[in-house]
Amino acid sequence: MIGAVAHVLAVNPVPARSQMGSSLGFHIILACFGVAFAVVTMTAEFIGIKRGDAAAMLLARRWSKVMAVLVAVGAVSGTVLSYELGLLWPGLMGRFGAAFGIGFSYEGIFFFLEAIFVGVYLYGWRRLSPWAHWWSGMPIVVSGILGAMSVVAANSWMNSPAGYTLSHGKITSVDPVSVYFNAATPYQTAHMVLAAYMVTGFLVAGVYAVGLLRGRRDRYHRLGFAIPFTIAGIAAPLQVMMGDIIARFVAHNQPVKFAAMEYVARTGDEIPEWVGGILINGHVYFGFSIPGFDSILVGFNPHTRVIGWDSVPPDQRPPLPTLIHLSFDLMVGLGFFLMALAAWQGWWWWFHRRLLVTAWFLVPSALSGVAAVTAMEAGWVVTEVGRQPWIVYRVLLTSNAVTPSSGVTVTLGVILFLYAILTVVSIGVPMIMSRRWRREAPAEEEAEQVPYGPAPAVPSASSGRPEAP
Repeated sequence: MIGAVAHVLAVNPVPARSQMGSSLGFHIILACFGVAFAVVTMTAEFIGIKRGDAAAMLLARRWSKVMAVLVAVGAVSGTVLSYELGLLWPGLMGRFGAAFGIGFSYEGIFFFLEAIFVGVYLYGWRRLSPWAHWWSGMPIVVSGILGAMSVVAANSWMNSPAGYTLSHGKITSVDPVSVYFNAATPYQTAHMVLAAYMVTGFLVAGVYAVGLLRGRRDRYHRLGFAIPFTIAGIAAPLQVMMGDIIARFVAHNQPVKFAAMEYVARTGDEIPEWVGGILINGHVYFGFSIPGFDSILVGFNPHTRVIGWDSVPPDQRPPLPTLIHLSFDLMVGLGFFLMALAAWQGWWWWFHRRLLVTAWFLVPSALSGVAAVTAMEAGWVVTEVGRQPWIVYRVLLTSNAVTPSSGVTVTLGVILFLYAILTVVSIGVPMIMSRRWRREAPAEEEAEQVPYGPAPAVPSASSGRPEAP
């Protein structure tokens, strides 16, 4: 019995997809900080330089140290992903690596540039003039966005393959520009970059929302909340609009995926929009529909024809339509929630010119980071599960790309253990740093050589000499 189960797992792509999915699900959160945290930090530094604001400068210095920790952890998780592509998907890399690998090659260049300038930015505190130091962070911002675009270009190519010539099952020529800038790249890149700013902004703001709830109402905590929340709040309505555009793009370019997202069983017009619901034996339970609204969303007309999953054989339809649909609904619902939260603060600022500090606002704000991460992970479920059974849409099946190795379940367990450790590091180290910052005066912190080193020696009251740590 055990041998039979092992054989099924060995030839089934589920363990490999689970390993890749868990790795991506962890790394994408760190990738968001790599894309957007520099902007949050540099905004605080800009305010500090422009206005002579000591609280803003203190935030910028501290955030830069957290950024360094997250970049280091992200480098580890990103390296794991690189190995997984070759080990878990030999059918993909062996056949299409010449095209698929282009985006990752560019991403490697941008990541090294980002890492180099993170080092320059950290080392440059008190060693460069204020504005020279601020400008030294700009390559981090640019490299983060271009690196994200490069990775997303690779994923976009899987959804809209282009720029290659295939002969007898092998690539004979590649057009790098067409591969990189395939039809899906502009849409998915904008969607991912906006998601990165929302995740980073709301997560950082959530930390300071908790501090405000605990009664820390000084300028340091108010500014620590306001800067990242404003950045995320600006991205939120743009993301909602971008999501609507992408849904329409998917409806025309990956209609079967869209059919799974929206429970469109049969091709036709006046298709209803399902909100919630579980699909069982072709019937939707526990959901409600809006007549004709899906057709309106696709073509701005209730008579717009929407393609259903009856347009392809059953073996070419995405699995788990309920998971895809509910993930899509969750992503959209949380997106509107975050946009409404940002609009609430924006409205209050417009009329009162101050920060909302009531519990009714701060409690959901403290949870906004978790909501943003959940929405992003749900979106990736829609993207990846919705493309199945294809790993390269309508070109290569996932079952033909997966490794035949029988050891994937073992490596899956190892990867989960590794990411459990990295999760502790990613959350634990900034928490330890934060506790120390609350105990020390800013002057003592300025004397530190490293943010995690031994505490500065305190002079003895009796001898006047430093005591041993």
